[in-house]
Amino acid sequence: MTATDPPPHDAIVLAGGAARRLGGTDKPSVRVGGRPLLDRVLAACAGARRTVVVAAPRPTSRPVRWTREDPPGGGPVAALDAGLRHTTADHVVVLSADLPFLEEATVARLLAALRASGADAALLTDADGRDQPLVAAYRTAALHRALAALAEGDNGLTGLPLRRLTATLDLTRVPDPLASFDCDTWDDIADARARIREHGHVLDEWISAVKDELGIDLDVDTGVLLDLARDAAHGVARPAAPLTTFLVGYAAAQGKGGPEEVAAAAHKAAALALRWAEEANTAGKPTAENPATDGPGSGEPGPGNPAPGPGR
Repeated sequence: MTATDPPPHDAIVLAGGAARRLGGTDKPSVRVGGRPLLDRVLAACAGARRTVVVAAPRPTSRPVRWTREDPPGGGPVAALDAGLRHTTADHVVVLSADLPFLEEATVARLLAALRASGADAALLTDADGRDQPLVAAYRTAALHRALAALAEGDNGLTGLPLRRLTATLDLTRVPDPLASFDCDTWDDIADARARIREHGHVLDEWISAVKDELGIDLDVDTGVLLDLARDAAHGVARPAAPLTTFLVGYAAAQGKGGPEEVAAAAHKAAALALRWAEEANTAGKPTAENPATDGPGSGEPGPGNPAPGPGR
Protein backbone atom coordinates (compact mmCIF):
# COMPACT_ATOMS: atom_id res chain seq x y z
CA MET A 1 0.00 0.00 0.00
CA THR A 2 1.40 3.40 -0.98
CA ALA A 3 0.98 6.62 0.97
CA THR A 4 -1.86 7.63 -1.35
CA ASP A 5 -3.78 4.35 -1.16
CA PRO A 6 -6.69 4.26 1.29
CA PRO A 7 -6.04 1.96 4.26
CA PRO A 8 -7.91 -1.35 4.45
CA HIS A 9 -11.38 -0.52 5.66
CA ASP A 10 -14.93 -1.78 6.05
CA ALA A 11 -18.11 0.14 5.35
CA ILE A 12 -21.37 0.47 7.26
CA VAL A 13 -24.42 1.83 5.44
CA LEU A 14 -27.43 2.85 7.52
CA ALA A 15 -30.53 2.23 5.42
CA GLY A 16 -33.32 1.55 7.89
CA GLY A 17 -34.78 4.97 8.68
CA ALA A 18 -38.52 5.63 8.67
CA ALA A 19 -38.32 8.38 5.97
CA ARG A 20 -41.28 10.23 7.48
CA ARG A 21 -40.72 13.29 5.27
CA LEU A 22 -41.09 11.01 2.24
CA GLY A 23 -44.41 9.72 3.48
CA GLY A 24 -42.90 6.47 4.70
CA THR A 25 -41.52 5.54 1.27
CA ASP A 26 -38.57 3.12 1.35
CA LYS A 27 -36.03 5.87 0.74
CA PRO A 28 -33.01 3.65 -0.12
CA SER A 29 -34.98 2.19 -3.03
CA VAL A 30 -35.94 5.58 -4.52
CA ARG A 31 -34.22 5.95 -7.88
CA VAL A 32 -32.04 8.86 -8.87
CA GLY A 33 -30.48 8.64 -12.29
CA GLY A 34 -32.12 5.28 -12.81
CA ARG A 35 -30.40 3.71 -9.78
CA PRO A 36 -31.66 3.19 -6.24
CA LEU A 37 -30.06 5.56 -3.75
CA LEU A 38 -28.67 2.57 -1.84
CA ASP A 39 -26.93 1.20 -4.93
CA ARG A 40 -25.37 4.60 -5.58
CA VAL A 41 -23.89 4.62 -2.07
CA LEU A 42 -22.72 1.00 -2.37
CA ALA A 43 -20.88 1.90 -5.56
CA ALA A 44 -19.03 4.67 -3.70
CA CYS A 45 -17.76 2.27 -1.04
CA ALA A 46 -16.78 -0.49 -3.47
CA GLY A 47 -13.22 -0.43 -2.11
CA ALA A 48 -14.30 -1.68 1.32
CA ARG A 49 -13.23 -5.18 2.33
CA ARG A 50 -16.70 -5.79 3.74
CA THR A 51 -19.86 -3.73 3.46
CA VAL A 52 -22.53 -4.07 6.12
CA VAL A 53 -25.99 -2.63 5.49
CA VAL A 54 -28.18 -2.05 8.54
CA ALA A 55 -31.69 -2.54 7.17
CA ALA A 56 -34.15 -5.17 6.06
CA PRO A 57 -32.61 -7.11 3.15
CA ARG A 58 -33.51 -6.18 -0.42
CA PRO A 59 -31.87 -6.70 -3.84
CA THR A 60 -28.67 -4.68 -4.33
CA SER A 61 -26.16 -4.22 -7.13
CA ARG A 62 -23.28 -5.40 -4.93
CA PRO A 63 -22.99 -8.20 -2.37
CA VAL A 64 -23.36 -6.95 1.21
CA ARG A 65 -23.88 -8.32 4.70
CA TRP A 66 -27.25 -7.48 6.26
CA THR A 67 -28.01 -6.83 9.91
CA ARG A 68 -30.54 -4.93 12.04
CA GLU A 69 -30.36 -3.00 15.29
CA ASP A 70 -32.30 -4.50 18.21
CA PRO A 71 -35.03 -3.42 18.38
CA PRO A 72 -35.48 -2.29 14.75
CA GLY A 73 -36.01 1.45 14.55
CA GLY A 74 -33.74 2.08 17.53
CA GLY A 75 -32.07 5.05 15.89
CA PRO A 76 -28.77 5.75 14.15
CA VAL A 77 -26.45 5.12 17.12
CA ALA A 78 -28.01 1.71 17.78
CA ALA A 79 -27.85 0.95 14.04
CA LEU A 80 -24.20 1.95 13.88
CA ASP A 81 -23.42 -0.31 16.83
CA ALA A 82 -25.20 -3.22 15.12
CA GLY A 83 -23.20 -2.72 11.93
CA LEU A 84 -19.90 -2.31 13.74
CA ARG A 85 -20.27 -5.77 15.28
CA HIS A 86 -19.72 -7.25 11.81
CA THR A 87 -16.58 -5.33 10.93
CA THR A 88 -12.94 -6.25 11.51
CA ALA A 89 -10.86 -3.53 9.78
CA ASP A 90 -9.09 -0.83 11.80
CA HIS A 91 -10.95 1.86 9.82
CA VAL A 92 -14.62 1.99 8.95
CA VAL A 93 -16.57 4.28 6.66
CA VAL A 94 -20.07 5.10 7.94
CA LEU A 95 -22.61 6.31 5.39
CA SER A 96 -26.30 6.99 5.12
CA ALA A 97 -28.17 5.43 2.19
CA ASP A 98 -29.47 8.70 0.73
CA LEU A 99 -26.35 10.32 -0.76
CA PRO A 100 -26.85 10.61 -4.53
CA PHE A 101 -23.55 12.39 -5.25
CA LEU A 102 -21.19 10.34 -3.09
CA GLU A 103 -18.22 8.92 -5.05
CA GLU A 104 -15.33 6.58 -4.36
CA ALA A 105 -13.01 9.58 -4.48
CA THR A 106 -14.91 11.15 -1.58
CA VAL A 107 -14.51 8.01 0.52
CA ALA A 108 -10.79 7.98 -0.30
CA ARG A 109 -10.50 11.64 0.78
CA LEU A 110 -12.13 10.89 4.10
CA LEU A 111 -9.81 7.97 4.78
CA ALA A 112 -6.78 10.02 3.77
CA ALA A 113 -7.84 12.85 6.11
CA LEU A 114 -8.35 10.38 8.94
CA ARG A 115 -4.91 8.85 8.47
CA ALA A 116 -3.12 12.20 8.07
CA SER A 117 -4.80 13.90 11.04
CA GLY A 118 -4.50 11.19 13.65
CA ALA A 119 -8.05 12.07 14.74
CA ASP A 120 -10.72 9.58 15.76
CA ALA A 121 -12.94 10.48 12.79
CA ALA A 122 -13.01 12.51 9.58
CA LEU A 123 -16.44 13.96 8.75
CA LEU A 124 -17.77 15.73 5.70
CA THR A 125 -19.35 19.12 6.29
CA ASP A 126 -22.26 20.39 4.21
CA ALA A 127 -22.84 23.69 2.43
CA ASP A 128 -23.71 25.36 5.77
CA GLY A 129 -20.62 23.97 7.52
CA ARG A 130 -22.58 21.43 9.57
CA ASP A 131 -20.97 18.11 10.52
CA GLN A 132 -22.27 15.05 8.69
CA PRO A 133 -21.47 12.04 10.91
CA LEU A 134 -23.10 9.69 8.40
CA VAL A 135 -20.60 10.65 5.70
CA ALA A 136 -17.48 9.90 7.67
CA ALA A 137 -14.49 7.66 8.27
CA TYR A 138 -13.79 6.45 11.80
CA ARG A 139 -11.10 4.57 13.66
CA THR A 140 -12.87 1.38 14.68
CA ALA A 141 -11.29 1.22 18.14
CA ALA A 142 -12.43 4.78 18.92
CA LEU A 143 -15.99 3.93 17.85
CA HIS A 144 -16.05 0.83 20.05
CA ARG A 145 -14.90 2.84 23.08
CA ALA A 146 -17.42 5.63 22.50
CA LEU A 147 -20.33 3.25 21.94
CA ALA A 148 -19.45 1.20 25.01
CA ALA A 149 -19.47 4.34 27.16
CA LEU A 150 -22.85 5.47 25.79
CA ALA A 151 -24.35 1.99 26.26
CA GLU A 152 -23.90 2.30 30.03
CA GLY A 153 -26.83 4.75 30.19
CA ASP A 154 -30.26 3.69 31.45
CA ASN A 155 -31.74 3.22 27.95
CA GLY A 156 -28.61 1.96 26.27
CA LEU A 157 -28.11 3.19 22.71
CA THR A 158 -31.76 3.25 21.64
CA GLY A 159 -32.94 6.65 20.53
CA LEU A 160 -29.63 8.44 21.04
CA PRO A 161 -28.73 11.15 18.51
CA LEU A 162 -25.45 10.90 16.66
CA ARG A 163 -24.18 14.14 18.21
CA ARG A 164 -23.94 12.30 21.55
CA LEU A 165 -21.48 9.95 19.88
CA THR A 166 -19.39 12.46 17.95
CA ALA A 167 -19.15 14.77 20.96
CA THR A 168 -16.85 12.22 22.59
CA LEU A 169 -14.50 11.91 19.59
CA ASP A 170 -11.59 13.92 18.25
CA LEU A 171 -12.80 15.08 14.83
CA THR A 172 -11.29 16.44 11.63
CA ARG A 173 -13.48 17.90 8.93
CA VAL A 174 -13.56 17.74 5.12
CA PRO A 175 -15.82 20.31 3.41
CA ASP A 176 -17.82 18.94 0.47
CA PRO A 177 -21.24 20.51 -0.17
CA LEU A 178 -22.09 18.21 -3.09
CA ALA A 179 -21.09 14.81 -1.69
CA SER A 180 -22.79 15.62 1.62
CA PHE A 181 -26.09 16.43 -0.10
CA ASP A 182 -28.71 14.00 1.23
CA CYS A 183 -32.29 13.37 0.18
CA ASP A 184 -34.70 13.93 3.04
CA THR A 185 -37.69 15.27 1.08
CA TRP A 186 -39.25 14.86 -2.34
CA ASP A 187 -37.90 18.30 -3.20
CA ASP A 188 -34.40 16.97 -2.47
CA ILE A 189 -35.08 13.99 -4.74
CA ALA A 190 -36.26 16.29 -7.53
CA ASP A 191 -33.19 18.48 -7.10
CA ALA A 192 -30.86 15.49 -7.30
CA ARG A 193 -32.60 14.12 -10.38
CA ALA A 194 -32.26 17.49 -12.10
CA ARG A 195 -28.59 17.92 -11.18
CA ILE A 196 -27.42 14.64 -12.65
CA ARG A 197 -28.96 15.58 -15.99
CA GLU A 198 -26.88 18.71 -16.23
CA HIS A 199 -24.43 18.72 -19.12
CA GLY A 200 -21.33 18.23 -16.99
CA HIS A 201 -22.67 15.12 -15.24
CA VAL A 202 -25.15 13.34 -17.45
CA LEU A 203 -22.74 11.17 -19.45
CA ASP A 204 -20.87 9.84 -16.42
CA GLU A 205 -24.17 9.24 -14.63
CA TRP A 206 -25.58 7.35 -17.59
CA ILE A 207 -22.48 5.14 -17.96
CA SER A 208 -22.56 4.33 -14.24
CA ALA A 209 -26.25 3.46 -14.44
CA VAL A 210 -25.73 1.18 -17.43
CA LYS A 211 -22.81 -0.61 -15.77
CA ASP A 212 -24.89 -1.21 -12.65
CA GLU A 213 -27.85 -2.43 -14.69
CA LEU A 214 -25.67 -4.87 -16.66
CA GLY A 215 -23.55 -5.95 -13.73
CA ILE A 216 -20.34 -4.62 -15.30
CA ASP A 217 -17.47 -3.44 -13.11
CA LEU A 218 -15.16 -1.98 -15.72
CA ASP A 219 -13.49 1.40 -16.09
CA VAL A 220 -12.80 2.34 -19.70
CA ASP A 221 -11.68 5.48 -21.48
CA THR A 222 -15.01 6.87 -22.64
CA GLY A 223 -13.16 9.44 -24.75
CA VAL A 224 -11.73 6.65 -26.92
CA LEU A 225 -15.18 5.16 -27.47
CA LEU A 226 -16.74 8.54 -28.23
CA ASP A 227 -14.00 9.27 -30.77
CA LEU A 228 -14.60 5.86 -32.34
CA ALA A 229 -18.34 6.51 -32.59
CA ARG A 230 -17.66 9.89 -34.22
CA ASP A 231 -15.23 8.39 -36.74
CA ALA A 232 -17.65 5.58 -37.62
CA ALA A 233 -20.58 7.97 -37.99
CA HIS A 234 -18.68 10.46 -40.16
CA GLY A 235 -16.54 8.04 -42.13
CA VAL A 236 -19.10 5.30 -42.78
CA ALA A 237 -22.71 6.12 -41.81
CA ARG A 238 -24.50 7.32 -38.69
CA PRO A 239 -25.87 3.88 -37.75
CA ALA A 240 -22.30 2.56 -37.84
CA ALA A 241 -21.53 4.39 -34.58
CA PRO A 242 -23.56 2.26 -32.12
CA LEU A 243 -22.98 -0.93 -34.08
CA THR A 244 -19.23 -0.44 -34.14
CA THR A 245 -18.97 0.31 -30.42
CA PHE A 246 -21.05 -2.79 -29.72
CA LEU A 247 -18.70 -4.92 -31.81
CA VAL A 248 -15.70 -3.42 -30.04
CA GLY A 249 -17.17 -4.42 -26.71
CA TYR A 250 -17.91 -7.90 -27.99
CA ALA A 251 -14.38 -8.28 -29.36
CA ALA A 252 -12.89 -7.12 -26.04
CA ALA A 253 -15.01 -9.65 -24.17
CA GLN A 254 -13.48 -12.45 -26.24
CA GLY A 255 -10.17 -11.68 -24.55
CA LYS A 256 -9.76 -10.80 -20.91
CA GLY A 257 -12.40 -8.12 -21.28
CA GLY A 258 -10.42 -5.44 -19.44
CA PRO A 259 -9.82 -1.78 -20.29
CA GLU A 260 -6.72 -2.66 -22.33
CA GLU A 261 -8.70 -4.98 -24.60
CA VAL A 262 -11.40 -2.35 -25.08
CA ALA A 263 -8.81 0.28 -25.98
CA ALA A 264 -6.98 -2.02 -28.41
CA ALA A 265 -10.19 -3.04 -30.20
CA ALA A 266 -11.36 0.58 -30.33
CA HIS A 267 -8.10 1.75 -31.92
CA LYS A 268 -8.31 -0.99 -34.57
CA ALA A 269 -11.89 -0.09 -35.42
CA ALA A 270 -11.07 3.63 -35.50
CA ALA A 271 -8.21 3.01 -37.92
CA LEU A 272 -10.55 0.99 -40.14
CA ALA A 273 -13.13 3.81 -40.10
CA LEU A 274 -10.45 6.29 -41.19
CA ARG A 275 -9.30 4.01 -44.01
CA TRP A 276 -12.94 3.64 -45.09
CA ALA A 277 -13.32 7.43 -45.17
CA GLU A 278 -10.08 7.87 -47.12
CA GLU A 279 -11.33 5.50 -49.82
CA ALA A 280 -14.51 7.52 -50.17
CA ASN A 281 -12.56 10.78 -50.38
CA THR A 282 -10.17 9.55 -53.07
CA ALA A 283 -12.97 7.86 -55.07
CA GLY A 284 -10.46 5.41 -56.56
CA LYS A 285 -8.18 8.13 -57.96
CA PRO A 286 -4.47 7.39 -57.52
CA THR A 287 -2.61 9.68 -55.12
CA ALA A 288 0.85 9.66 -53.67
CA GLU A 289 -0.53 7.90 -50.59
CA ASN A 290 -2.91 5.69 -52.58
CA PRO A 291 -1.16 4.70 -55.87
CA ALA A 292 -3.01 2.79 -58.55
CA THR A 293 -2.65 -0.94 -58.13
CA ASP A 294 -1.73 -3.39 -60.80
CA GLY A 295 -4.68 -4.99 -62.49
CA PRO A 296 -7.00 -4.78 -65.44
CA GLY A 297 -6.94 -1.40 -67.15
CA SER A 298 -3.96 -0.15 -65.19
CA GLY A 299 -1.61 -0.19 -68.15
CA GLU A 300 0.72 -2.55 -66.31
CA PRO A 301 1.02 -6.30 -66.78
CA GLY A 302 -1.49 -8.22 -64.75
CA PRO A 303 -3.94 -11.11 -65.00
CA GLY A 304 -6.26 -9.17 -67.28
CA ASN A 305 -3.55 -7.22 -69.08
CA PRO A 306 -0.71 -9.54 -70.11
CA ALA A 307 2.65 -8.20 -71.18
CA PRO A 308 2.99 -7.74 -74.93
CA GLY A 309 4.81 -10.45 -76.74
CA PRO A 310 6.15 -11.01 -80.23
CA GLY A 311 3.81 -9.82 -82.91
CA ARG A 312 1.68 -7.77 -80.52
